[in-house]
Amino acid sequence: MASNPPKLKIEITANERLQNLKNTFGKKYGESPLFYACAPGRVNLIGEHIDYCGYSVLPMAIEQNILAAVSVNNSGTITLANTNPQYKDFTVSCSEDIGIDRENPTWHYYFLCGVKGIQEKFGMAQLAGMSCVVDGTIPPSSGLSSSSALVCCAGLVTVEANQKSLSKVALAEICAKSERYIGTEGGGMDQSISFLAERGTAKLIEFQPLRATDVKLPDGAVFVISNCCVEMNKAASSHFNIRVVECRIATKMLAQTLGLGSSRLLKLVQVQTELDASLEEMLALVDELLHPEPYSREEICKELGVTSEQFSSELLSANTQHVKLFKLHQRAKHVYGEAARVLQFKSACDSEPAESVRLLGDLMNQSHASCRDLYECSCPELDRLVDICLKSGAVGSRLTGAGWGGCAVSMVPGEKVESFLQAVSKAFYLPDPRRAAMEKQSLFVSKPGGGAAIFLTE
Repeated sequence: MASNPPKLKIEITANERLQNLKNTFGKKYGESPLFYACAPGRVNLIGEHIDYCGYSVLPMAIEQNILAAVSVNNSGTITLANTNPQYKDFTVSCSEDIGIDRENPTWHYYFLCGVKGIQEKFGMAQLAGMSCVVDGTIPPSSGLSSSSALVCCAGLVTVEANQKSLSKVALAEICAKSERYIGTEGGGMDQSISFLAERGTAKLIEFQPLRATDVKLPDGAVFVISNCCVEMNKAASSHFNIRVVECRIATKMLAQTLGLGSSRLLKLVQVQTELDASLEEMLALVDELLHPEPYSREEICKELGVTSEQFSSELLSANTQHVKLFKLHQRAKHVYGEAARVLQFKSACDSEPAESVRLLGDLMNQSHASCRDLYECSCPELDRLVDICLKSGAVGSRLTGAGWGGCAVSMVPGEKVESFLQAVSKAFYLPDPRRAAMEKQSLFVSKPGGGAAIFLTE
């Protein structure tokens, strides 16, 4: 795999979307773009809510992406526009400390997260001026990483506009860190696959150090994405960060009980590493040491020997200060079980047993049940959609992304794809006029796409 994102020479007239973007840019700014940058969305096949706990995940990039047209100037400002009129223009000074408004997570702040991350990486007091038009084909708030793709695209744009150079791994790590400016405490999967993806293969993404390994998906299976049409904006709600906090507290509680010293451990993977235990042994320890009833703040403070003030400042995030009860047993059990399923999924893909499609489907179904029952990150519409997908011919179906809305990913035998699409359309989309209007961009076959790139015109 090449170290840096590729720079590809393209013929604009051969690509209708690029041509339209160039025309929009010309009408907006009265000039042609100097270059284009794209960053793909992703679908996570298995490994939900475990990247921020330190565990490996198994996503693939999708064809839908964020595409930006860019010119560079000496204006001292960055001007942002979007082809979608619902996303308003925005201008910011290049010489100021770029502020990100966590209370108002609008589209341009995600873009500015990427800009700010690169600015801080290189210690640049003055960035190059830029004029940008952004075009996105990833459904927003759908669990397909539209927000992270926008951050990644902005990071790549800023590197190119300021004539810097960074590896894919460095860009992924910077963009994962900088997206936290908007308030989301993610683990890095979305940014990693956006930069490290390669066409035709899924990836096992491992952390510390960040690396990606090809995973060949079975020939006889097709992956279909379906959107339940309930939107979930991670930065605009506390659901996601509550789960991050619960896993952090579970880590501390396990470490304290096991005599590992809770102060230095932050992720559930670190407890397993310290013990040199298997995931199966970790699951047994969770059952033994963490009770299923929710933990109160008072009980946690007593166990960890911390004050209420320390608990709030050291363990909670800004938008989780209101939480009173924490389901530590359920969250830890999901994480260790899901981490095991990821490894089993990769092993089945690598060894290609005769029943690999059925085995992979079973793992996806177990994953959804764990997300629904232990992690409680599904919603009634998603559960109904997954059920319809299974009844329509999928061998496996599960929520993908953060959950609480968004998309399901289903594995369907190749010969059943057309009948599957028709059955899901008839049962889920057509009865509801709003869903029916969104069906074209909500139900589609997905193949592993390529990673982020710069496009230069011939």
